[in-house]
Amino acid sequence: MSFHPNDIQRRGRVAGGAVAVALGLLATAFFRAQVLNTEQYRLSSERNRLREVPLPAARGVIYDRHGAIIAENVPGYSVSLLSPSSDSLRASLQRLSSIIQLSEDDIARVVQRFRREPNRPAVILADASFDQVSVLEEHRVEFPSLIIQSAPKRFYPDGPAVAAFTGWTGQIRENDLNSEEFKGYKMGQEIGLQGLERQYEKELRGKEGSRFVEVDARGRVVRDGADRADDPPVPGKSLKTNIDLDLQKFIADYLGDSVVAGVVAMDPRSGAVLALHSSPSFDPNRFIGGIPPEYWRELNADTVRRPMYNKAMQGKYPPASTFKLATAAIALQDSLVDFTTTMPRPCNGGYQYGSRYWRCWSAAGHGNVDLTQAIAKSCDTYFYQLGLRITLSRLLAGGVSLKMGEKSGIDLPGEATPVWATGAAYFDKVFGKGNWSNGQTLNLSIGQGYNSQTVLNMTRFYSALATDGHAARPEVVARDPIRTKIMNLTPAQLAGLRSAMGDVVSGRGTAGSAAIEGVQLAGKTGTAQNETKKDHAWFVGFAPQEKPEIVVAVMLWQGEHGYAAARIASKVIAHYFKRPAIEPANVVGN
Repeated sequence: MSFHPNDIQRRGRVAGGAVAVALGLLATAFFRAQVLNTEQYRLSSERNRLREVPLPAARGVIYDRHGAIIAENVPGYSVSLLSPSSDSLRASLQRLSSIIQLSEDDIARVVQRFRREPNRPAVILADASFDQVSVLEEHRVEFPSLIIQSAPKRFYPDGPAVAAFTGWTGQIRENDLNSEEFKGYKMGQEIGLQGLERQYEKELRGKEGSRFVEVDARGRVVRDGADRADDPPVPGKSLKTNIDLDLQKFIADYLGDSVVAGVVAMDPRSGAVLALHSSPSFDPNRFIGGIPPEYWRELNADTVRRPMYNKAMQGKYPPASTFKLATAAIALQDSLVDFTTTMPRPCNGGYQYGSRYWRCWSAAGHGNVDLTQAIAKSCDTYFYQLGLRITLSRLLAGGVSLKMGEKSGIDLPGEATPVWATGAAYFDKVFGKGNWSNGQTLNLSIGQGYNSQTVLNMTRFYSALATDGHAARPEVVARDPIRTKIMNLTPAQLAGLRSAMGDVVSGRGTAGSAAIEGVQLAGKTGTAQNETKKDHAWFVGFAPQEKPEIVVAVMLWQGEHGYAAARIASKVIAHYFKRPAIEPANVVGN
C-alpha cells in the first residue's frame, strides 16, 4: 500500500504536533512541580522526613488570697512513640510490655489515641517515673522511635486538703475532643477534669510548643534536634483565688478522714469563698498521669463515706432547724409576727394537729416562748404554729424568693441543684391531687419535708442574714461580686434575727458549747432526720454578730445533734480570728 507524498507530510505534521503538545505538557508539569509548587513538595518531603514532637506547656499556678501555692508544676517525664501505622505501633507496644507494665487495655487505648492523631507521637506514659525512664533508656536501641522528654507535672502541695475545689488534670478523652468546649485540642494533651482545673481550663492551659526530629522511611528517629527551630511552649496564666489556705488546711486537719462532713467558709459581704472542704477526701496527685486502678477501686468501694462525693457542693440534705430562720424571715416580712409574738399553744413537748401528735425535740417542752426565744431554743412547737400562720402557699412562695431551689452560682463545676417544693402542684404530683394536707406545712416550717439543701446554698442564704438581706454569690476566684436581694426585711428586723442567733450560742440556746472567747458567734443548729438510724447535724453561723466577716456552714453526716456541727464551726471561726474556742460543756439541743 502506497501513500501519497502529501499524506505523509500531513501525518508527519500531526505527529510532530502531538509530540510538541506532549513535550509542552511535560514542560508545564515540570515547571509547576519545580517552580510553582516547589514549596508544597518541599514541605511534603519535610513532613515525611521530620516529625513534630509537642512540648507541653506548664499550667498556670493557682494561689490562695495571700499568695500561698495551691497548685503548681514540678518536673516530670512523658514517654511516647512515633509510628508509621497502628499495626506497627501495636507491635512495638507488645514488645514494650515486656519491659514496662502495659496491659492489653493500655495498649488498646494508646492505639485508639494514635488513630485519632496519627501524625502526633502516641503517648504511652503521661507521667513516667524515674525508674521507668531509666529502664527505657537502657533499651533505647531496640526502640529507635521512642520519645522520652521532660514535661511539667501538676502537683498539689496540700493534696487531700484542697481536692474538693481544685479538681485534677488528665489526658483529654475521646468524647471531649468532639465537644465545642475543647475545639482545637489534640489527642494526648492534658486538660482540667474537675474543680478549678476544669472551670478555668482556658486560662490555666497555656500554649503547646513543638520541636522536630528526623525520621527514616520506617518512622524511626535518626536524628534528634532537626534543622528546624523549636517553638517553645507558653505557660498558662496564674490564678489567684479567695481561698485562705491556712484556714482550708486547718479544717482538713481538724476533720481528718474519721468523719463525713461538708464545710464552707465565706465572706458574707463579697461572697469570697475562704474554704470549701469535703471529708473524707482523696489525693488528686495520684490522679495525675492516670489514676492507678487499685486506688480508683479503693475510693469507689467506700460506699458509706464516699470520698469522691463532694458533701459541700453535691450533697443534698434536709436543713432541719437551720431553716427556721427562713420561716421566721418569711413571717416577719409578711408582718405576721414580731420578736415578742407568742403562739396560742405553749410548748409542752409537742403539738397536736389533726390526728397526729407532732413532737418537739425537747420532750419536756419550752413553755410559752416568743420568736426570739423560739429561735434560741429551736422550739419545734412554736414553728409548727408559725408555719400554719404563714400558710403553705406563702411558705412555698417564700422559699422560692429565698432561692431555696436554685444553685448558688459558685464558679466550680458539678454543683447540685437543691430540692424545694415549689407549690401545691408539686404535692399533687407527689401524693396525687388532693391527697396531701397541711402536714406538709408543719414539716417545711422546721426544715424537713420536700426541702433538701446543699451546704453551699445554706451558706449563701445565711450571708443575707449576716448583712442587709442580700445573698452573695460564692466565688472561689475573685470576680465582680454579685449580691441578690432575697429578703425584704428592715435593718431592725435583721438585727433582731442576728440577736436571736447570738442567743443560740451565748449559753441560752442549743449551741452554748460553741462560744468563742472575745468573739460573738451567731448561728443556728439543726438535727436532720434521714433514711439512716442516725440524724445529720447542721450548724450555720457567722461572726462577729454585729458586723460579720465570715459565715461558716457545717453538715456532719450522722452527727446526731446540731451542737456537734456547731463545735466544728466554732473551731473554724476561732482559728480564723486567732481566738480560742471556749471548752464545751455537756449540752443537748436541736
